[in-house]
Amino acid sequence: MGGAYIKGLSGGERKRTSIGYELVTNPRVLLLDEPTSGLDSSTALAIGRTLRQEAKRGMAILCTIHSPSTDLFEQFDRVISMSVGRTIYNGPVK
Repeated sequence: MGGAYIKGLSGGERKRTSIGYELVTNPRVLLLDEPTSGLDSSTALAIGRTLRQEAKRGMAILCTIHSPSTDLFEQFDRVISMSVGRTIYNGPVK
């Protein structure tokens, strides 16, 4: 993937590779911290759609996302919004 002296993958490619690696292990639960940060909106949406497909197949996916686009936000079934460590909303996206 590259290193200090060898040009490797970009940050976005590295992130997608990491997510893909986790998906091929077919876990029952997938925890992701900011899986779309640093990515352009179309790539972030593609990741959101992929995660949604996996969730429909039965995988539980939990992730943190700050300021998602409307299209990406609509990929989620449920959302928990928090402020200062307290839940302010927990329910369906709609």
